[in-house]
Amino acid sequence: MRNVHDATDANTMVARIMAFLGEHWLHPDPVNYALAYDVVCHPDCPRAREVARLTQDGVRLSGGDIVRLGGSARSAAPIALVTSPAQAGPVPSAPATPAAPAPVASPPDQRDDALAARALAQVAGFSDTLHAIHSETNHFGRDLAATAEAIRVGGADAGVERISHLTAAMIERVHQAESRLEQAKHETAELRAALEEARTSAQTDPLTELPNRRAFDDAFTALSPDTPVAVAICDIDFFKRVNDAFGHAVGDRVLKLVAQLLEREVGCTVARYGGEEFALLFESRNVGEVRSRIEAARDAIGARRLRDRDTDRPIGTINFSAGVALGQASDTLIPLMERADRALYAAKQAGRGRTMVAP
Repeated sequence: MRNVHDATDANTMVARIMAFLGEHWLHPDPVNYALAYDVVCHPDCPRAREVARLTQDGVRLSGGDIVRLGGSARSAAPIALVTSPAQAGPVPSAPATPAAPAPVASPPDQRDDALAARALAQVAGFSDTLHAIHSETNHFGRDLAATAEAIRVGGADAGVERISHLTAAMIERVHQAESRLEQAKHETAELRAALEEARTSAQTDPLTELPNRRAFDDAFTALSPDTPVAVAICDIDFFKRVNDAFGHAVGDRVLKLVAQLLEREVGCTVARYGGEEFALLFESRNVGEVRSRIEAARDAIGARRLRDRDTDRPIGTINFSAGVALGQASDTLIPLMERADRALYAAKQAGRGRTMVAP
């Protein structure tokens, strides 16, 4: 007989797998199930570690992320989460050792759900409007046919009054249809604007107003495969000290300043990649040019003498370390970013406040 604890562990594992699929709106096909199984059951494997990195700020995996991770980009409506072990069946090939608890990602944005519901309601309403217009057109056609038959049997005078009433009724129906279509057009324009705002918001970091990690990944994916590229990761040195000494409100202002100066000086795609890290995407493999732009940003940031505006206490100078990796757009972004991250680590180890290029 199967051990009760084994059954409970297996059911819990299934619940966590289904929760992962639901959180990222993934269709529960075998490919995506295998991806979710790796994340839940093998948290130390490369795919699981990459998922943890991509979702560390509560970001839902993008379609591009999923494909790069070997999953299927088929989307599904949010999957109902299994809240009790009794609701799930056994998981095949459960690991012998218990897996570490999977990180809980934030639920899908409620505004996205509301927009999706609104779009579906508008499509249904538009379909109803077209159906009503089609139905009225058919009725008008039948009335015209009946009038033509009356004229054929009783002569022209027999149909004059009927045609007059029929024409007046049809004109009224046309006006009503035009009014409904105009309303649908207005609602469509409003919905399009709301969807565009939501799309922009989904790709923008709310604090710095820079592109976020998803937007950065999409920008890389959109490049022509033969484009020479350099990716860089910049990390603010000793940023925790700022937060500890002055509070997170001052830390946020420092992040916004660094974001502003990076964007102004480097002249390339700049994204907030998470925490105090920023990612840069250059369409160039000229290491001298890339270094020069990064150094210009470092000089601009270092030239600022910052103070806490509430207490007038000096914050001191802010610096950052950077790691750079060269390649081309046909390369996979993940290995490039890993090389840049190793170069960043080397810059930190060498004393911070410098740029290192990955070999």
